Amino acid sequence: MRQMRHRLKNHVREAAQFRARALLGFAIVVLALGGLAGWYFKLQVLDHADYARRSEANRIKPRPVVPARGVIYDCKGRILADNVPAYRLDVVPEGAGDPKALVAGLSKIIDLAPEDIERFERERKATRSFRAVTLKLRLTDEEVARFAVDQWRFPGVTVEPYLTRRYPYGPLMAHIVGYVGRTDEKDIEAYGAGQALFTHTGRAGIERYYDEMLRGKVGYEEVKTNVEGRALGRVGRIPATAGTDLRLGIDLDLQRTMVEAFGDHDGAAVAIDPKTGEILAMASLPSYDPNLFVNGISSADYRALMDNPSRPLFNRNVLGGGPPGSTIKPFMALAGLESGLRRPQDKVFSTGEFHIPGQKRGYRDAHGGAGWVDLHKSIAASVNYYYYKLAYEMGIDRLSKYMHRYGFGEPTGIDLAGENAGVVPSQEWKAKHRKEPWYPGETVIAGIGQGYWIATTLQLAQGVAAIAADGVRHRPHLASERRDDFRGAWMPMPEPAPTRLTDDIGHVRAVQEGMVGTMYDPGGTGRATARGAPYRMAGKTGTAQRVSRKGNISTNPHLLPLHLRHQAWFVGYAPVEDPKIAVVVMVEHGGYGGSTAAPIARKLFDAWLLGKYPEADPDAIQVTAIGARAVNAPAAATPERAARAAIADVEAVIVGGQGTGR
Repeated sequence: MRQMRHRLKNHVREAAQFRARALLGFAIVVLALGGLAGWYFKLQVLDHADYARRSEANRIKPRPVVPARGVIYDCKGRILADNVPAYRLDVVPEGAGDPKALVAGLSKIIDLAPEDIERFERERKATRSFRAVTLKLRLTDEEVARFAVDQWRFPGVTVEPYLTRRYPYGPLMAHIVGYVGRTDEKDIEAYGAGQALFTHTGRAGIERYYDEMLRGKVGYEEVKTNVEGRALGRVGRIPATAGTDLRLGIDLDLQRTMVEAFGDHDGAAVAIDPKTGEILAMASLPSYDPNLFVNGISSADYRALMDNPSRPLFNRNVLGGGPPGSTIKPFMALAGLESGLRRPQDKVFSTGEFHIPGQKRGYRDAHGGAGWVDLHKSIAASVNYYYYKLAYEMGIDRLSKYMHRYGFGEPTGIDLAGENAGVVPSQEWKAKHRKEPWYPGETVIAGIGQGYWIATTLQLAQGVAAIAADGVRHRPHLASERRDDFRGAWMPMPEPAPTRLTDDIGHVRAVQEGMVGTMYDPGGTGRATARGAPYRMAGKTGTAQRVSRKGNISTNPHLLPLHLRHQAWFVGYAPVEDPKIAVVVMVEHGGYGGSTAAPIARKLFDAWLLGKYPEADPDAIQVTAIGARAVNAPAAATPERAARAAIADVEAVIVGGQGTGR
């Protein structure tokens, strides 16, 4: 029974089943091998060209080549901004060992600032370990020598040469040329991802305005790399296009004369060619050394600049402005002629105090009653009464219209960023900014450049240059020529067509004669300045008050504390017969324009027309020589300085202030 229950195995059937399974497995293996062979055939034969191209792309990588930045010259070819060899300290973290020990060791032979170490740590953590990271951007020759002796102790650390920006004349040209700074994330956001290829970006002055032109176009070189991406050699190159060189209308000798003429005064000045609009010299004082900013200014240097109450970083010509005082009178006189309210021979009788009909308050003339006054005498003797009456009859809106026509209340268009438009008083402006009604007394003082007026030295320079040029107004500009290749020719920079202040040359002539009277008439407010000059000049003095009179008592500005003294102004041109230079000088807290600002203008006239420049060689100027008081010697914390700092950012307009007419 037990044998019947046990079934015998069927060996034939099992053998057949094994053969079927073996054949199936063999077929699967054959199919897999066939598929693999087919895939290899596709890769090696059908897709060979495509994969070969991809492999070559992985082996040959493009690397950007940043061009040299364009050089900036003055009108005589002297370099104002160039590129000079420098050395930086680079570290390849992969071969340098422990970063903390490395920094500690290097600190014993190289002066590493906290900012250098902080930037190194940040970039090291964000960069692959075999790529170089800069530890210090600028090494001194002494540091390079010390490191060369001990270099064997620091594997992975090298000194690399490169080009950096240099400003040979430092503070002398700072507010014109400006400076560059290290490119950061804000620059990339503003200018696009391509900006990251440039190590530096223009921050101020010409460097900022013409940044795209100066920096050139990036080239590329093809670099052979291994599988880890390390460079093994260069196999091709697309050269970079160097930045455009710029030639300015600035004359370095005149610029130095302008700065030295100010002495210890703060202020601003502009010298311009009336026939072209080229800026010949332009100073804002005090100044600063732009070389401090190129590779990152230290915290101590930056704090010294920011804490200085005279604000050396503030460009007074471009960003500043204030009441023009009596320097607005030539333009008011021209507006009176253009509006038909006055003729050159028309006279008004100055009693010394103008009264608006129905009002008791009087608007005084600093000189007292001047008697019968025509246009010529009103400019030459700076008679306020004439302009009080003219402004009142003209009305503030018509006054505003003519002043805008003459270039006030809007940027001049100079090739510097951030230019202040200023303010021409009007009912519309006051309603918008002060939410208050307009009063007739505000019209009266607007006629002598007081009240809500804010005019810049650039606007006045453009205006007085237009008067000198018989009414033709040019755009003030710094860059006059460009050169796209070092071996190429200089080409003029395009300029907009000039406009005219008026089509009636007789009106301009009448104003010109009044400005000549300022310098030569017996009662001219600038007569002392013109004395002894072998050429004839025309001008207008001005004093913009920071404090108004109390009752009938006027204040001698020279008896006031420094921070409360009036702004001293002078505008003028020379020679009268064929004007070659027009100037505007503004001395902060200078008192009277005739005694403070006008003598500075005379030195500029003498320098440009007679060649009377300071004796020192301008090429020997040290970068910290001019404006060193602004950079290296912050003002003492005297009560007067403290008060001056407190009002530095306060609007310089004192509503209701009376002009001195000087």
